[in-house]
Amino acid sequence: MTEKTLSDYQELKALVNFHNYRYHVLDAPIISDLEYDRLLNELKRIEAGHPDWVTSDSPTQRAGAKPADRFEKIRHPRSILSLANAFGRDDARSWFERVKKIDDRVEKAKFVVEPKIDGLSVVLHYRNGLFVQGATRGDGEIGEDITSNLRTIRAIPLHIPVTQSSNLPVPSYLVVRGEAFIPNKEFEELNRMLEEAGEKTYLNPRNTAAGSLRQLDPQLTASRPLTLLVYQIVHSEGGTIPTSQWEVLEYLKALGFPVTDVAKRFDNLDSAIAYTETWNKGREKLAYEADGMVIKIDDLTLAADLGFTGKDPRGAIAFKFPAHEVTTTLRDIGVAVGRTGVLTPYAMLEPVEIGGVVVERATLHNFDFIAEKDIRVGDRVLVKRAGEVIPYVIGPVVDARSGNEQTFKPPTKCPACGQAVEHFEGEVAWYCVNAACPAQLVRNIEHFVSRGAMNITGLGIKIVEQLIATGLVRDVADLFTLNKDQLLELEGFAVKKAENLLGALNQAKAQDLNRLIAALGIHGVGEVMAGDLSRNFGDLSTLSKASAEELQQIEGVGPNIAESIVDWFSRPGNQNVLKKLKAAGVDPKGQSSVTSNQSAALNGLTFVVTGTLPTLTRDGVKELIESNGGKVTDSISKKTSYLVLGENPGSKAEKAKSLDVRIIDEDGLRALIG
Repeated sequence: MTEKTLSDYQELKALVNFHNYRYHVLDAPIISDLEYDRLLNELKRIEAGHPDWVTSDSPTQRAGAKPADRFEKIRHPRSILSLANAFGRDDARSWFERVKKIDDRVEKAKFVVEPKIDGLSVVLHYRNGLFVQGATRGDGEIGEDITSNLRTIRAIPLHIPVTQSSNLPVPSYLVVRGEAFIPNKEFEELNRMLEEAGEKTYLNPRNTAAGSLRQLDPQLTASRPLTLLVYQIVHSEGGTIPTSQWEVLEYLKALGFPVTDVAKRFDNLDSAIAYTETWNKGREKLAYEADGMVIKIDDLTLAADLGFTGKDPRGAIAFKFPAHEVTTTLRDIGVAVGRTGVLTPYAMLEPVEIGGVVVERATLHNFDFIAEKDIRVGDRVLVKRAGEVIPYVIGPVVDARSGNEQTFKPPTKCPACGQAVEHFEGEVAWYCVNAACPAQLVRNIEHFVSRGAMNITGLGIKIVEQLIATGLVRDVADLFTLNKDQLLELEGFAVKKAENLLGALNQAKAQDLNRLIAALGIHGVGEVMAGDLSRNFGDLSTLSKASAEELQQIEGVGPNIAESIVDWFSRPGNQNVLKKLKAAGVDPKGQSSVTSNQSAALNGLTFVVTGTLPTLTRDGVKELIESNGGKVTDSISKKTSYLVLGENPGSKAEKAKSLDVRIIDEDGLRALIG
């Protein structure tokens, strides 16, 4: 291997820095990760043999030094100021009118609009093109030296200009200001990885970015997906720099600094405000959190001549968006019962304005979320509302705790009906399984009468709601006690409509047992399993007495579903519904598999159906197979005997081929039956 010269080393170092810039700043790499790794490894090899060649702008120095005991203080060469806020168009116009009175040149000024990123302000120092120091904003006059941490951010050029071919004049001493942040997608991925590792997750990108940059150990900073955007030249010596904000952005970009791509220049304030307002609703399109847009007078000389109001420069204004995230007090945790019986916790908050809306309630997702985040009643909590999304609690502000907060425990009884709730190991949801629970009655009846269950025509959702609202129906069994006089009293019912509905209800009494089982809405029991239960137990009375052990003898019935079935039938309220159904004449019998015809054509065979068949509906083919002793399941496995294939099938056909499952069409199925 040819020995590398110092010149070779410097060229390689510049090349790796250039590819870092292409990847981390432009997001447009021109070599593969493998090629980049080879270049970086070669650089490391050279530096290992010539440690005296290593300089601070080497890409290998980004990992940082050993953890610091404390941060040194740095005085900024010029005050790093914050901006006054404008909350809406009128405030922005008022700012314009005030500064116009100070200097009439403002009347004809141009304006630049840039995002106000919700991150951490940082100040970067370059001497003779080399990054030598970096600091936090601090109090605006003195910041903390976080140079080692900033080196780990790959979007920060360690040497400027980045491109070797650039002929841009670079001041001998240049200080720039930017905003460090964690992009939204990377923040979500970071939290996902932390959650999978069983570690504590973070509340929001801004606090995470700030905390990461103020770590005493740069290696911890390096593990966080930090980046930044640069937008201001704070100070320069020994060179000429642009005198307009728009040209400053172009200049910084040309040097190799990451610069926003949503900034725009406008000829008047009204156009600038209009553009700013488009980002109020469109801020979710940004890759980062932004709490507003900054409107700046483009002429930096004019902006400087306007001076300050207190510590706020008059040459720019922060046009703030309504807050997406706020903190408030969690007064209590309520529990709602959904139409499917799922219990969902929600936060009862001290009223707070978020995004222009006063919020008193927010979702808490589920009980596991409350436990994982250790959210307690009385906590100061961080709440977010983005766009039209329902407000949700992100997590507690632990440092604000007084010690009086109360740990929350999930309810053991349904808040709507008082019945014991059900929770299975390995599942997130908690359920109320009471068939007569008022909170889920509409949904229960809607499911009971649906096509895949009792198939009662003429009972749409509006009629179901009418029947419940008038008190005529308090559970599914009450449907079968309705009479013509009761129906005729309801709005929209005439004699014919009432007779048709009563006729459909009467016909439903003759439905098969499997349909009634499916209609009961037992958690985990769908149409296929309802058929299995019907064949194995023969009637509801026998099924209601089955033990979990007996149920698990049926293929596809695991411990959770077996427990769910046993629990459903053990509830007094559900038993009462079954008694009322039987009294109304709804007590079908099924053919027990023990007494079934062992010579049936399809006995012992398992089928899966996919696609559209020529003459049979999905229900029709299912009934045909089951009436001839076969079984229909939803998914392909090695135990599947046949796949019945129709037109426009899904992926099941390919899976059947891969598992060597025999494939037949409708004619083939009829041939098997004979």
